[in-house]
Amino acid sequence: MHLSRLMLAALLPLASCEALLTGPGADPNAPTNLTYQLIPSGDPGSPLGVLLMWEIPASGRASAFNVYGRASAGADWQLRATTTSPTFHDAGTPELQYYVATRDENGDEIANSDIVTIDLESHLPAPQALASISLNQAIQLSWSSNAIDASNGTFDHYRVYSTPYDGSRGVCTAGWVLEGTTVSDDFIAGDLPNGVSRCFAVSAVTRDGHESQWSDAHLDTPRYDARNVLVYATAARADSSAFLFSDDSAHTFGVVTTASRRDVAFSVVRNADNTLALTPAQSSTTVAPYTAGAVPSLTSVDRAPSAGYSAAGVQALPGHAYVFRIVKPDGVHFAAVRVGFVTSDYVVFDWSYQSAGGNPELNRAPAP
Repeated sequence: MHLSRLMLAALLPLASCEALLTGPGADPNAPTNLTYQLIPSGDPGSPLGVLLMWEIPASGRASAFNVYGRASAGADWQLRATTTSPTFHDAGTPELQYYVATRDENGDEIANSDIVTIDLESHLPAPQALASISLNQAIQLSWSSNAIDASNGTFDHYRVYSTPYDGSRGVCTAGWVLEGTTVSDDFIAGDLPNGVSRCFAVSAVTRDGHESQWSDAHLDTPRYDARNVLVYATAARADSSAFLFSDDSAHTFGVVTTASRRDVAFSVVRNADNTLALTPAQSSTTVAPYTAGAVPSLTSVDRAPSAGYSAAGVQALPGHAYVFRIVKPDGVHFAAVRVGFVTSDYVVFDWSYQSAGGNPELNRAPAP
Protein backbone atom coordinates (compact mmCIF):
# COMPACT_ATOMS: atom_id res chain seq x y z
CA MET A 1 0.00 0.00 0.00
CA HIS A 2 1.31 3.41 -0.92
CA LEU A 3 0.71 6.61 1.05
CA SER A 4 0.04 9.86 -0.66
CA ARG A 5 2.26 12.87 -0.15
CA LEU A 6 -0.59 14.50 1.76
CA MET A 7 -0.85 11.56 4.17
CA LEU A 8 2.93 11.55 4.68
CA ALA A 9 2.91 15.25 5.50
CA ALA A 10 0.18 14.70 8.06
CA LEU A 11 2.15 11.90 9.78
CA LEU A 12 5.53 13.67 9.91
CA PRO A 13 4.76 15.90 12.92
CA LEU A 14 3.66 12.83 14.93
CA ALA A 15 6.77 10.90 13.93
CA SER A 16 8.99 13.85 14.81
CA CYS A 17 7.42 14.18 18.27
CA GLU A 18 7.87 10.46 18.91
CA ALA A 19 11.53 10.73 17.92
CA LEU A 20 11.99 13.59 20.37
CA LEU A 21 10.40 11.58 23.19
CA THR A 22 12.46 8.46 22.56
CA GLY A 23 15.75 10.11 21.56
CA PRO A 24 18.92 10.11 23.70
CA GLY A 25 18.28 11.59 27.17
CA ALA A 26 14.56 12.06 26.50
CA ASP A 27 13.14 8.56 26.98
CA PRO A 28 10.15 8.95 29.33
CA ASN A 29 11.12 5.62 30.95
CA ALA A 30 14.68 6.75 31.73
CA PRO A 31 15.84 8.17 35.07
CA THR A 32 16.95 11.78 34.59
CA ASN A 33 19.33 14.25 36.27
CA LEU A 34 21.62 11.61 37.74
CA THR A 35 23.93 13.45 40.17
CA TYR A 36 26.16 12.51 43.10
CA GLN A 37 27.37 13.76 46.45
CA LEU A 38 30.51 12.42 48.08
CA ILE A 39 30.52 11.56 51.79
CA PRO A 40 33.57 13.27 53.35
CA SER A 41 35.86 11.13 55.51
CA GLY A 42 38.65 13.53 56.46
CA ASP A 43 40.85 12.19 53.65
CA PRO A 44 40.15 14.13 50.43
CA GLY A 45 41.20 11.17 48.27
CA SER A 46 39.17 8.53 50.10
CA PRO A 47 35.57 9.56 50.83
CA LEU A 48 33.38 7.30 52.95
CA GLY A 49 31.15 6.71 49.96
CA VAL A 50 28.93 8.40 47.41
CA LEU A 51 25.23 9.23 47.38
CA LEU A 52 23.63 8.92 43.92
CA MET A 53 20.41 10.81 43.22
CA TRP A 54 18.09 10.89 40.19
CA GLU A 55 14.58 11.84 39.16
CA ILE A 56 11.85 9.22 38.68
CA PRO A 57 10.93 8.64 35.00
CA ALA A 58 7.97 10.60 33.69
CA SER A 59 6.21 7.56 32.20
CA GLY A 60 5.23 6.12 35.57
CA ARG A 61 6.32 2.61 34.52
CA ALA A 62 9.23 2.35 36.94
CA SER A 63 8.80 -0.23 39.70
CA ALA A 64 12.52 -0.35 40.69
CA PHE A 65 15.95 0.77 39.59
CA ASN A 66 19.19 -1.12 38.92
CA VAL A 67 22.33 0.83 39.78
CA TYR A 68 25.49 -0.05 37.83
CA GLY A 69 29.07 1.02 38.39
CA ARG A 70 32.53 0.42 37.00
CA ALA A 71 35.99 1.20 38.31
CA SER A 72 37.39 2.48 35.00
CA ALA A 73 36.09 3.70 31.67
CA GLY A 74 37.02 0.44 29.94
CA ALA A 75 35.82 -1.98 32.60
CA ASP A 76 32.63 -4.05 32.57
CA TRP A 77 29.60 -2.66 34.32
CA GLN A 78 28.71 -4.31 37.63
CA LEU A 79 25.29 -4.29 39.30
CA ARG A 80 25.75 -2.39 42.56
CA ALA A 81 22.19 -2.50 43.88
CA THR A 82 18.49 -2.67 43.11
CA THR A 83 16.32 -0.11 44.86
CA THR A 84 12.83 1.35 44.74
CA SER A 85 14.18 4.71 45.93
CA PRO A 86 15.50 7.46 43.61
CA THR A 87 18.72 7.48 45.66
CA PHE A 88 21.50 5.02 46.43
CA HIS A 89 24.35 5.23 48.94
CA ASP A 90 27.38 3.31 47.72
CA ALA A 91 29.65 2.90 50.74
CA GLY A 92 33.43 2.84 50.48
CA THR A 93 35.61 4.09 47.67
CA PRO A 94 33.29 5.19 44.83
CA GLU A 95 33.37 3.65 41.38
CA LEU A 96 34.60 5.88 38.57
CA GLN A 97 31.27 5.84 36.71
CA TYR A 98 27.62 4.99 37.41
CA TYR A 99 24.33 4.77 35.55
CA VAL A 100 20.80 3.78 36.60
CA ALA A 101 18.41 1.50 34.67
CA THR A 102 14.63 1.54 35.05
CA ARG A 103 12.90 -1.78 35.76
CA ASP A 104 9.21 -2.25 34.97
CA GLU A 105 6.74 -4.37 36.93
CA ASN A 106 7.96 -7.50 35.14
CA GLY A 107 11.54 -6.88 36.27
CA ASP A 108 12.71 -5.98 32.77
CA GLU A 109 15.08 -3.07 32.18
CA ILE A 110 13.39 -0.61 29.87
CA ALA A 111 15.65 2.50 29.84
CA ASN A 112 18.96 3.83 31.12
CA SER A 113 20.03 7.15 32.59
CA ASP A 114 23.04 9.07 31.38
CA ILE A 115 26.42 8.05 32.81
CA VAL A 116 27.84 10.13 35.67
CA THR A 117 31.62 10.24 36.28
CA ILE A 118 32.92 10.73 39.83
CA ASP A 119 35.63 13.36 40.08
CA LEU A 120 37.84 12.94 43.15
CA GLU A 121 40.30 15.67 42.18
CA SER A 122 38.12 18.80 42.36
CA HIS A 123 38.81 20.47 45.72
CA LEU A 124 38.64 23.88 47.32
CA PRO A 125 41.90 25.21 48.81
CA ALA A 126 42.61 24.38 52.44
CA PRO A 127 41.44 27.05 54.93
CA GLN A 128 44.23 29.35 56.03
CA ALA A 129 45.18 31.45 59.07
CA LEU A 130 43.55 29.18 61.67
CA ALA A 131 43.59 30.99 65.03
CA SER A 132 41.95 30.45 68.41
CA ILE A 133 40.75 32.01 71.64
CA SER A 134 41.13 30.02 74.86
CA LEU A 135 37.90 29.92 76.84
CA ASN A 136 36.58 28.20 79.95
CA GLN A 137 36.13 24.54 78.88
CA ALA A 138 36.05 25.64 75.25
CA ILE A 139 38.12 26.92 72.35
CA GLN A 140 36.84 29.44 69.81
CA LEU A 141 38.38 28.86 66.37
CA SER A 142 38.44 31.23 63.42
CA TRP A 143 40.06 31.19 59.97
CA SER A 144 40.20 33.15 56.72
CA SER A 145 37.57 33.00 53.96
CA ASN A 146 40.06 31.95 51.29
CA ALA A 147 38.19 28.72 50.45
CA ILE A 148 34.89 30.55 49.87
CA ASP A 149 36.66 33.30 47.96
CA ALA A 150 38.16 30.70 45.62
CA SER A 151 34.73 29.33 44.57
CA ASN A 152 31.76 30.88 46.31
CA GLY A 153 29.31 29.04 44.05
CA THR A 154 30.51 25.55 45.02
CA PHE A 155 31.30 25.99 48.73
CA ASP A 156 28.92 24.21 51.14
CA HIS A 157 30.42 23.95 54.66
CA TYR A 158 33.52 23.47 56.81
CA ARG A 159 34.49 20.40 58.86
CA VAL A 160 36.36 20.95 62.15
CA TYR A 161 38.64 18.22 63.52
CA SER A 162 40.56 17.84 66.78
CA THR A 163 42.96 15.44 68.48
CA PRO A 164 44.84 15.28 71.81
CA TYR A 165 48.26 16.92 72.04
CA ASP A 166 51.18 14.87 73.36
CA GLY A 167 53.21 17.39 75.34
CA SER A 168 55.99 14.91 76.11
CA ARG A 169 56.77 14.55 72.39
CA GLY A 170 55.48 17.94 71.27
CA VAL A 171 53.18 16.47 68.61
CA CYS A 172 49.49 16.17 67.78
CA THR A 173 48.42 12.54 68.17
CA ALA A 174 46.86 10.42 65.42
CA GLY A 175 43.43 10.22 67.08
CA TRP A 176 41.68 12.91 65.04
CA VAL A 177 37.90 13.16 65.46
CA LEU A 178 35.22 15.35 63.90
CA GLU A 179 34.22 18.16 66.29
CA GLY A 180 31.43 19.39 64.01
CA THR A 181 30.55 21.37 60.89
CA THR A 182 29.76 25.03 60.24
CA VAL A 183 28.97 27.34 57.34
CA SER A 184 30.71 30.32 58.98
CA ASP A 185 34.44 30.92 59.37
CA ASP A 186 34.38 30.41 63.14
CA PHE A 187 33.49 27.56 65.47
CA ILE A 188 33.38 26.92 69.22
CA ALA A 189 34.57 23.52 70.40
CA GLY A 190 32.97 23.01 73.82
CA ASP A 191 32.86 20.52 76.70
CA LEU A 192 36.67 20.40 76.80
CA PRO A 193 38.63 19.84 80.03
CA ASN A 194 40.51 22.90 81.21
CA GLY A 195 44.28 22.62 81.20
CA VAL A 196 44.34 19.85 78.58
CA SER A 197 45.93 20.89 75.28
CA ARG A 198 44.29 19.88 72.00
CA CYS A 199 45.11 20.27 68.30
CA PHE A 200 42.56 21.54 65.76
CA ALA A 201 42.30 21.61 61.96
CA VAL A 202 39.66 22.66 59.42
CA SER A 203 38.69 21.55 55.89
CA ALA A 204 36.29 23.02 53.32
CA VAL A 205 33.62 20.94 51.55
CA THR A 206 31.83 21.63 48.26
CA ARG A 207 28.13 21.09 47.59
CA ASP A 208 28.87 17.75 45.93
CA GLY A 209 30.97 16.58 48.88
CA HIS A 210 34.53 17.21 47.73
CA GLU A 211 36.63 17.83 50.84
CA SER A 212 39.73 20.01 50.74
CA GLN A 213 43.07 19.34 52.34
CA TRP A 214 43.18 20.35 56.00
CA SER A 215 44.44 23.62 57.36
CA ASP A 216 47.66 23.62 59.33
CA ALA A 217 47.15 22.11 62.79
CA HIS A 218 46.64 24.59 65.61
CA LEU A 219 47.23 24.04 69.34
CA ASP A 220 45.30 25.58 72.22
CA THR A 221 44.40 24.85 75.85
CA PRO A 222 41.13 25.76 77.62
CA ARG A 223 41.51 27.62 80.92
CA TYR A 224 39.32 28.71 83.80
CA ASP A 225 37.78 32.17 83.81
CA ALA A 226 34.99 34.26 85.31
CA ARG A 227 33.53 37.72 84.90
CA ASN A 228 32.69 40.62 87.23
CA VAL A 229 34.46 39.57 90.42
CA LEU A 230 34.43 42.17 93.21
CA VAL A 231 37.32 42.37 95.69
CA TYR A 232 37.54 45.04 98.42
CA ALA A 233 40.59 46.94 99.54
CA THR A 234 42.11 45.61 102.75
CA ALA A 235 41.36 48.93 104.47
CA ALA A 236 37.68 48.71 103.49
CA ARG A 237 36.86 45.04 104.12
CA ALA A 238 39.72 42.74 105.05
CA ASP A 239 37.70 39.51 104.85
CA SER A 240 37.11 40.00 101.11
CA SER A 241 40.29 41.77 100.05
CA ALA A 242 42.33 38.97 98.47
CA PHE A 243 41.98 36.67 95.49
CA LEU A 244 43.04 33.08 94.90
CA PHE A 245 43.04 31.88 91.29
CA SER A 246 43.21 28.21 92.28
CA ASP A 247 42.55 26.70 95.70
CA ASP A 248 44.47 23.46 95.24
CA SER A 249 43.32 21.92 98.51
CA ALA A 250 39.61 22.54 97.86
CA HIS A 251 39.90 22.08 94.07
CA THR A 252 38.05 25.33 93.42
CA PHE A 253 38.89 28.33 91.27
CA GLY A 254 38.40 32.07 91.62
CA VAL A 255 38.12 32.45 95.41
CA VAL A 256 37.58 35.84 97.04
CA THR A 257 38.94 35.52 100.55
CA THR A 258 40.81 37.19 103.41
CA ALA A 259 44.26 38.67 102.94
CA SER A 260 45.49 36.71 105.95
CA ARG A 261 45.49 33.44 103.99
CA ARG A 262 49.02 32.40 103.08
CA ASP A 263 48.09 30.90 99.69
CA VAL A 264 46.34 33.88 98.05
CA ALA A 265 47.74 35.23 94.79
CA PHE A 266 47.20 38.93 95.44
CA SER A 267 45.41 41.38 97.68
CA VAL A 268 43.89 44.75 96.87
CA VAL A 269 45.74 47.53 98.70
CA ARG A 270 44.64 51.18 98.95
CA ASN A 271 47.46 53.63 98.28
CA ALA A 272 47.89 56.95 100.06
CA ASP A 273 46.31 58.77 97.10
CA ASN A 274 43.21 56.50 97.32
CA THR A 275 44.16 54.52 94.22
CA LEU A 276 44.03 50.73 94.47
CA ALA A 277 46.87 48.33 93.71
CA LEU A 278 46.88 44.61 92.89
CA THR A 279 49.72 43.44 95.12
CA PRO A 280 51.26 39.93 95.02
CA ALA A 281 50.71 38.33 98.43
CA GLN A 282 53.62 35.88 98.47
CA SER A 283 57.15 35.58 97.15
CA SER A 284 56.14 32.89 94.63
CA THR A 285 53.81 35.30 92.80
CA THR A 286 54.78 38.20 90.55
CA VAL A 287 52.78 40.45 88.24
CA ALA A 288 53.30 42.40 85.02
CA PRO A 289 51.09 44.79 83.04
CA TYR A 290 49.95 43.05 79.86
CA THR A 291 50.23 46.21 77.74
CA ALA A 292 50.86 49.89 78.38
CA GLY A 293 47.24 50.73 77.55
CA ALA A 294 43.74 49.36 77.95
CA VAL A 295 42.47 46.20 76.23
CA PRO A 296 38.88 45.68 75.03
CA SER A 297 38.23 42.40 76.86
CA LEU A 298 39.74 39.56 78.85
CA THR A 299 40.11 37.50 75.68
CA SER A 300 42.42 40.22 74.33
CA VAL A 301 45.06 38.89 76.71
CA ASP A 302 47.29 36.74 74.54
CA ARG A 303 50.10 34.52 75.77
CA ALA A 304 51.66 35.46 79.07
CA PRO A 305 54.68 37.78 78.75
CA SER A 306 58.07 36.08 79.02
CA ALA A 307 59.57 38.86 81.18
CA GLY A 308 58.78 42.05 83.09
CA TYR A 309 57.29 40.49 86.25
CA SER A 310 57.69 42.14 89.64
CA ALA A 311 56.67 41.50 93.23
CA ALA A 312 55.58 45.12 93.54
CA GLY A 313 51.90 45.97 93.25
CA VAL A 314 50.42 47.46 90.06
CA GLN A 315 47.80 50.18 90.02
CA ALA A 316 44.35 48.87 89.07
CA LEU A 317 43.27 50.96 86.09
CA PRO A 318 39.90 50.43 84.34
CA GLY A 319 40.32 48.58 81.05
CA HIS A 320 43.88 47.54 81.79
CA ALA A 321 45.02 43.92 82.00
CA TYR A 322 47.66 42.30 84.18
CA VAL A 323 49.30 38.87 84.06
CA PHE A 324 50.34 36.97 87.19
CA ARG A 325 53.15 34.42 87.28
CA ILE A 326 52.59 31.90 90.08
CA VAL A 327 55.22 29.30 90.98
CA LYS A 328 53.77 26.04 92.32
CA PRO A 329 55.21 22.57 92.98
CA ASP A 330 54.01 21.32 89.58
CA GLY A 331 55.48 24.27 87.69
CA VAL A 332 54.71 27.86 86.75
CA HIS A 333 51.06 28.85 86.28
CA PHE A 334 49.86 32.01 84.55
CA ALA A 335 46.72 34.02 85.20
CA ALA A 336 45.23 37.21 83.80
CA VAL A 337 43.10 39.99 85.25
CA ARG A 338 41.28 42.69 83.30
CA VAL A 339 39.98 45.50 85.48
CA GLY A 340 36.48 46.67 84.68
CA PHE A 341 35.70 49.19 87.44
CA VAL A 342 37.60 50.83 90.31
CA THR A 343 36.56 52.90 93.34
CA SER A 344 38.52 53.85 96.45
CA ASP A 345 37.04 50.82 98.24
CA TYR A 346 36.91 47.98 95.72
CA VAL A 347 37.81 46.76 92.24
CA VAL A 348 35.70 44.72 89.79
CA PHE A 349 37.59 42.54 87.32
CA ASP A 350 37.47 39.55 84.95
CA TRP A 351 40.04 36.80 85.37
CA SER A 352 41.46 33.72 83.67
CA TYR A 353 43.76 31.00 84.96
CA GLN A 354 45.76 28.36 83.11
CA SER A 355 45.70 25.17 85.18
CA ALA A 356 48.28 23.46 82.96
CA GLY A 357 51.66 23.94 84.59
CA GLY A 358 54.18 25.81 82.43
CA ASN A 359 51.56 26.67 79.80
CA PRO A 360 51.48 30.41 78.98
CA GLU A 361 48.26 30.20 76.93
CA LEU A 362 45.67 32.57 78.35
CA ASN A 363 43.94 33.25 75.07
CA ARG A 364 45.62 32.34 71.79
CA ALA A 365 48.20 29.71 70.94
CA PRO A 366 50.58 29.38 67.99
CA ALA A 367 50.55 26.39 65.66
CA PRO A 368 52.57 23.46 67.07
